[in-house]
Amino acid sequence: MAPTLVDPFNDSSTLVEFVINQGTGVKGLSKLGLTALPKQYIQPLEERMCMTNIIPQGSIPIIDMSNWEDPKVAKSICDAASKWGFFQIVNHDVPIEVLENVKDTTYNFFRLPAEALEWKDYLSLFYVSKEEAFALWPSVCREQVLDYMKKSEVVIKQLLQVLIKGLNVNEIDEAKESLLMGSIRTNLNYYPKCPNPELTVGVGRHSDVSTLTILLQDEIGGLFVRGNKGGDWIHVPPIKGSLVINVGDALQIMSNGRYRSVERRVVANGSKNRILVPIFVNPRPTDMIGPLPELVANGEIPIYKQVLYSDYVKHFFRKAHDGKKTVEFAEL
Repeated sequence: MAPTLVDPFNDSSTLVEFVINQGTGVKGLSKLGLTALPKQYIQPLEERMCMTNIIPQGSIPIIDMSNWEDPKVAKSICDAASKWGFFQIVNHDVPIEVLENVKDTTYNFFRLPAEALEWKDYLSLFYVSKEEAFALWPSVCREQVLDYMKKSEVVIKQLLQVLIKGLNVNEIDEAKESLLMGSIRTNLNYYPKCPNPELTVGVGRHSDVSTLTILLQDEIGGLFVRGNKGGDWIHVPPIKGSLVINVGDALQIMSNGRYRSVERRVVANGSKNRILVPIFVNPRPTDMIGPLPELVANGEIPIYKQVLYSDYVKHFFRKAHDGKKTVEFAEL
């Protein structure tokens, strides 16, 4: 039997005033001690997480990066990007204390009083330069996030080198590196505990628009990815010290479909607050993305057109999360 809801807000304008205009966000709702979810957050039945569609023993690949140049490791990375679009890496070059520091600082940021935050349930930090970061980023998390991004850059370049070589493109020159990772953004995502988690979602099903996403999750769990055969969902279990890697739409397009982005979603939690800290590795807004010229020159028939990356991202953000439909924008 579905729970009986007593809506704590009279109408949408009351909710908007509290959550947005007053800057309290979902964190503010959670702190009210609500016993029922406001109706605006209740998802359609087809978008809720149906537990019967979860693969109980499923797992995305877990890859040991301690010898990342080994051909067997490289093949595992390329296979995972082709078949799954998601994998976890362990024994990588990002020190565990850096990962723990950025998780701690995320919780510290969201423990600040709401009036200091302009709180929107996530903090999005676009990296332009260290000088700009020190001028504009919140001091409570600035140094930890910068350290996380700097240390992760080594791993990002290792993964891209392996993946591009897997397309028989043997060199990442300066222009190609800029295309693959010319723009970097980090989010501090916060999911407060929810009174009716079964009726809503933390993040709806979608694929990322990035080249790669490097995702750090806490120990609570709740990240699910679409299985490589379609309909089922697989929980990505937290592994201490690991990073979750997922292929984004931009790499799917540039690889001419050889690597694939995959839907993911985050469930709400009824008992604990949780965090996710993704690094989005993107082309620059002014870049044109399409199948790499080397692939077309080798005789592949392109299945995607050249699109301006900023147009692609705008198309993603002007609509609700809708799985993998965004990539249709680039199809021929």
